[in-house]
Amino acid sequence: MDIISQLQEQVNSIAALAFNTFGTLQRDAPPVRLSPNYPEPPPNPAEDPTNLAEQPKLMSAALVKAAKQFDALVAALPPSEGGEEAQLRRIAELQVENDAVGQELQKQLEAAEKELKQVQELFSQAADNCMNLKKPD
Repeated sequence: MDIISQLQEQVNSIAALAFNTFGTLQRDAPPVRLSPNYPEPPPNPAEDPTNLAEQPKLMSAALVKAAKQFDALVAALPPSEGGEEAQLRRIAELQVENDAVGQELQKQLEAAEKELKQVQELFSQAADNCMNLKKPD
């Protein structure tokens, strides 16, 4: 897998970990009274308090580990050559090359379509000759 794909996978992993971490924190947060005019909210269903305290730490550690892996992948990227101007020049060169290849492919496609038309005409003539039981000219 190339480095860009690995970076994309790592970003997806970080997003999933963050989503799950925030969801867990929201789910396990104790209820809070919004105003003194409202009654005291009921407590969360009893779960193992040590597990509730440990879970955010584990999820945070996983999130930090994923971020460090992302940083390592970014560090493994090859350095840019010559700055932004060189990159823009290289993009322009690649665009010119792409256009030339595109034109060549277009010519080949047109030639192939022309050949296909000829083959279809010959096939049609052969089929007509077979149907009429005549010898080819």
